[in-house]
Amino acid sequence: MINALGLLKRRRFLPLFITQFLGAFNDNLFKTSMVLFATYEIFASETQESFFNALAAALFILPYFILSALAGQLADTTDKARIIRLVKIAEFVIMAIGCAGLLLARTGQVTLPVALMLLAIVGLGIHSTFFSPIKYAILPQHLEDEDVLGGTGLVEAGTYLSILLGTIVAGFIYESIALIATTTFLVALLGYISARLVPPAPRLGPPLKLDFHPLRASWRLVAGTMHIPRLFLAICAISFFWTIGSVLVVIFPPLVKNVLTADASVASLVLAIFSVGVAIGSVVINLMLRGQISARYSPASVIAMGAAVLAFWFVATRWDAAPAGTLYDIPAFVTHPGAPLVLLTLLFVATFGGMFVVPLYAFLTTTVPKDQTARTVAANNVVNAGAMTIGSAAVAGITALGATASQLLLVVAGMCLVSAWIAQRLHRACD
Repeated sequence: MINALGLLKRRRFLPLFITQFLGAFNDNLFKTSMVLFATYEIFASETQESFFNALAAALFILPYFILSALAGQLADTTDKARIIRLVKIAEFVIMAIGCAGLLLARTGQVTLPVALMLLAIVGLGIHSTFFSPIKYAILPQHLEDEDVLGGTGLVEAGTYLSILLGTIVAGFIYESIALIATTTFLVALLGYISARLVPPAPRLGPPLKLDFHPLRASWRLVAGTMHIPRLFLAICAISFFWTIGSVLVVIFPPLVKNVLTADASVASLVLAIFSVGVAIGSVVINLMLRGQISARYSPASVIAMGAAVLAFWFVATRWDAAPAGTLYDIPAFVTHPGAPLVLLTLLFVATFGGMFVVPLYAFLTTTVPKDQTARTVAANNVVNAGAMTIGSAAVAGITALGATASQLLLVVAGMCLVSAWIAQRLHRACD
């Protein structure tokens, strides 16, 4: 991993790393601020909060399902650095829409502000859809083969550290629209400047005829990828992982508010701990594999993740609630006798999750020719998006029927077993 950190000194890696770091920070700061604002300032029941969070998660993922095929085609037939710069320009428009929604919510309105916030979340989803295949597909084009796993690990670790920072900041500024607007626009500007420094990554293979029909293009893209057993198993395992992640992200804010009886700053802390854990897992698995792309640790990692989810459920459901009408702030939360176990089990959930997923992304970018990597990642995004949308919609439906956030943790633990089975098949087939 020390050798991988040396990539941060290279012009062919550092600007990309900074750009994706700032982009993930801004996306998460903005999205988390809106979710916390809705949870703590607009809605007043666990059902409404869980439904809004699930709807927001589904709308964020929907563009991945509809537009990933086009994003992959463009990335494999156009200079990837140029697409990155265009995506960063669009970030300014998205932030303006979301800030308008937050501003209107201060006037006491509900329908229009919520609609604008959800529209901004859709915009963030589109923004991420076009950037996602590039941040992985550009690595084999700019790095030597032996550096791809290290670069992938750094991108994952950097992404989740930026999520950590965005989550922490959101917990403190979500009530101040002026701070949200100033911070997000400044970060967007810095991201655009770093994007200008990303070296060119032109098309490598023959030109493609773009298919703009979303369903047909997605079907062809997935069909052209999933027939390869190694890719099929890797994509299925990644999809299950992100379905688990989408469920956890949906249930965390209501769980913190209604089970741990804590305020928004603690919700931000919980999400931050999750981000730290994934970053740690990304580094640890890179060290364990020593640059070799292998799934041999993935089954055990996701089983350990499921066990950690059960442990988190156990300690959370035995939590001593705050006095009626009050919520724990961070000082009161961290001094609570049960807080160390809550945070430790959550850290283990995320760490084992990071150890599970990083090698699988490396499979995607090293199994196919370099001129097809963006489309391969895009095919993965289509399948991931479908799985995550189903997961978010299922959460919305289950919570509407009365299921609590703590009960959904048991569903997550069961899903980890399915991921372990798929990962074991991938290990046996490819290692």
